[in-house]
Amino acid sequence: MKEGKADLKIYKGKISKKLKVFYNPAMKLNRDISILLLNCLGNKYMQIALPLTGSGVRGIRFLLELDKNVYKKIVFNDYSNKSIELIKHNIKINELEKDYEISNKDANLFLLESKGFDYIDIDPFGTPNPFLESSILRLARGGILAVTATDTSALSGSSPKACKRKYWAKPLKNEFMHETGIRILIRKVQLIGAAFEKALTPIFSYTDQHYYRVFFKCKKGKKKADKILQKHKYLLYNPKTLEREVSDFNNKKGYDYAGLLWTGNLWDTKLAEKMYSKHQISNTQFHNLISLIKDECKINSVGYWDLHKLAKTKDKPIPKIESLLNKDATRTHFLGWGIKSKNSPKF
Repeated sequence: MKEGKADLKIYKGKISKKLKVFYNPAMKLNRDISILLLNCLGNKYMQIALPLTGSGVRGIRFLLELDKNVYKKIVFNDYSNKSIELIKHNIKINELEKDYEISNKDANLFLLESKGFDYIDIDPFGTPNPFLESSILRLARGGILAVTATDTSALSGSSPKACKRKYWAKPLKNEFMHETGIRILIRKVQLIGAAFEKALTPIFSYTDQHYYRVFFKCKKGKKKADKILQKHKYLLYNPKTLEREVSDFNNKKGYDYAGLLWTGNLWDTKLAEKMYSKHQISNTQFHNLISLIKDECKINSVGYWDLHKLAKTKDKPIPKIESLLNKDATRTHFLGWGIKSKNSPKF
């Protein structure tokens, strides 16, 4: 099969851990965005680590599609011997001869035994938790950590006990549950970073289908890590009025809450705009996502408004979403009929 510029041999079968070597075609968008982001970031000659390589598709596409000055070396790693065989085969059929290494170790051992990397991509089946500490320990100053979580039922509130256990926060299953889920994930990563005096700031975040994805930039220093922690707060929500507010406390009468969670920006605005202007993929889903985030990132608010739910609460007809859009209110990629704004849209 073909993905991007890569020719690939893959194992057929239902997408699950039972595949001889894991490959998920639904994650093509995930890989498309990684390539676009790295090409727009401006970082040069990066040492790139892929601890959970699987079929090798991400690394092979990096070698074929990243600008040549973006990376110095890409290291493929997987503990599975079958995976290593397939990676070597896929590298051969794409006629790649240099700028890569192949490692056959447990992902955490691979990271901890390394000298460190400028970009580490954690894209597991399920929670990223088992790989966060080793990744953060080996992430260089100014480096980028990419984290995927596919256990969205925990983060978005369907499994609140699992969220508390795995992410140390209370989720909230409501109209903006996917944004709170991403913010809970961000806080968990930041807490581990702070323990090692690393401040991890999200520069691009999104949700698609069954997963959440966040790219973090690393800065070192106690004060910088402390500053990150100051933006960990509760998001209060009144289910009757739909009012919400960010607070240091979670016990306001009539309000439910999510958190603690990250309440800072989810995106670097300049990066999002550059990604939009530079993207060349004609795929409608890809274009729509990048386009929505380019506008959404300019509104610095926590949560968004469900237009259908808002109309029901106000006991008014649902207005056309276009009539509510302006410089202070945009669409959101989190929900097709959602409005991103600091205050409730007036209609």
